[in-house]
Order: sequence, then structure tokens, then C-alpha cells
Amino acid sequence: MTDLTTFIAGLPKAELHVHHVGSASPRIVAELAARHPDSKVPADPEALADYFVFRDFAHFIEVYLSVVDLIRDADDVRLLTYEIARDMARQNIRYAELTVTPYSSTRRGIPDVAFVEAIEDARKAAEAELGTVLRWCFDIPGEAGLNSAEETARIACDLGPAGLVSFGLGGPEIGVPRPQFKPYFDRAIAAGLHSVPHAGETTGPETIWDALTELRAERIGHGTSATRDPKLLAHLAEHRIPLEVCPTSNIATRAVATLDEHPLREMVEAGVLVTINSDDPPMFGTDLNTEYAVAARLLDLDAAGVAALAKNAVEASFLDPAGKARLSAEIDAYTAAAGR
Repeated sequence: MTDLTTFIAGLPKAELHVHHVGSASPRIVAELAARHPDSKVPADPEALADYFVFRDFAHFIEVYLSVVDLIRDADDVRLLTYEIARDMARQNIRYAELTVTPYSSTRRGIPDVAFVEAIEDARKAAEAELGTVLRWCFDIPGEAGLNSAEETARIACDLGPAGLVSFGLGGPEIGVPRPQFKPYFDRAIAAGLHSVPHAGETTGPETIWDALTELRAERIGHGTSATRDPKLLAHLAEHRIPLEVCPTSNIATRAVATLDEHPLREMVEAGVLVTINSDDPPMFGTDLNTEYAVAARLLDLDAAGVAALAKNAVEASFLDPAGKARLSAEIDAYTAAAGR
């Protein structure tokens, strides 16, 4: 695995399911906590390791929102966004669709225009200085209800920054049915955005069906329970609807009991297009390189197989055709140079 680990580290990659605040490294979280001492989030990076141990998905959401509360002005937003790109560049992530939740910041008093300007400024700087291309998925926090959906759709459709490519739905699934968000997805799709809701992580296949039929999902975030429904798996495979799979996240939030029980292999064997992602990497003690290593073990992949997984993410991305061709060619060239 050492040779494969080295190969993965240098492999050009795309990431499609990774959250903005959830990507804040311990260093950045600690810095923000020190700026805002009224927060219960530890300002000691070492103490954050214990803070980021989750009892269940509900506890994860509670901890996640406490970190969201550290992002209190546009300078915080810009700092966080650029530093995420720096961490991605270190992993040879060439392209990422970062899930951003504007409502979490605007409801805390950050003006919507200032928020959008901050992430866009960081995006442009990251591409120019680090070579990492960022695009945005504006995401409804499902636990905040329809007011948050209205606000997210308004910001996406009225202020839509140049980097915005998709519209999503995150947060808890239990007690948050997908169909109620249909009008907001309809607006976003009419504005030219792609539909990428979370579904089937902590609920059953019916949530994925709702995302497909009601929200017109083009990709599914997680989709862990899809393997419980052979008809659904066949539908996903036939229509090339990708699943954004996040193995370590699923264990950390108790969506799946153990890695050995993870349904990734069943998804692949059913012919579903799967992509590998890190979700909220520092919170789960992982990164994208680690997730590729996990996937390689679960699927018994060699370097060529890992490179094929990386190309899945390019195919499933919302990059333009020329961008997809460039990144795919870079993956091929790297693999060939490595003699794989």
C-alpha cells in the first residue's frame, strides 16, 4: 500500500462532495475560535480531535453548527475559503465543487453580497496562486426549514456568482422530506443550476427516489442506502446518475457501522458511477488522499483502478468539456509516467 499511497498522493484529482465549513482544518478552526472566545469550540488544535468525535449524526450536526458559528464576517469567510483551497492544492486536487451554505452566514449577520464577494475573491486567488479551480454548490440546510430554502434560492438565483454551478440540500434527512424543497430546486434549475441533493445517507432508498423524481437530481450526495433497492441501483446505473460516496464520513456519523460493511463494492458491481469524496475531512480525521486509499482497499484496486476512480469524478463533474478533457489527460499522463 506504500507505493499506492505515494501514487494517490501525486494523482491529479477532482472532488465533488466536500463542505465549506466542514473543510476547516484544526489550525483554522482554532484560529477562528481564538477570535471568538464566546464559542464553545476549543481554541487548541489538539483538543479539537476529541471535540470532533461524534455520538451519532445528530451530534455531528450539533458540532458542525458550532463551527459554522465561528464564521462571523466576510474576512472569516475569505480566510476559510482560501485556506481550504491551499489544503486541496497540497493533495493535488485540481478541481473541486465546494458545498457552501450561504444561509448559515447570512442569518448570522453577514450581508449576502459581502458573503458572495468573499468566496469569489478567494476562488479567483486560489486559481491564480495555487492552481486549484473551485466551483460552488449552494446548499439548503434542511434542518433550518423552508425559510432557509427561500433564502438560499434567492441568493443563488439573484446574486449567482460566476463560480456557482449547482444547488443542493444537506443536513439531516430524518424528519426532513425531500419533496417539500421541489419549488426551490425548480427555481434553481430554471436559472441554469444543476441539482445535487444529499439523499439516502441516514434514510432508505425512498429518499433517493424522492430526490430523483421531485428534485430532478443529477447526482446524489452519499446515496448509501441505494443498495437496498435493486431497481434503484439499476436506474442509477442505466442513467449514469453518479453517487458521491464518502466512506469515512459514513462511519463517523454512524450511517454505516464499519468500513467492511460499506456498500461501495455493491454500488460498483451494479454498474453505478461512483466518485470518492471526503465530505467534512478535518472533522472526520481524513482527507481525499485517505479516502482514495480506503476505496482502493474496499475495491481491491491497483494504481490503474485508482486512476479510473479519479476519472469518474471528472466525468461526473460540472466542468466544461474542455476542462474535463484536460484533467482526464493529466490523470492519464501521470499514470503512464508512474508506469501503471
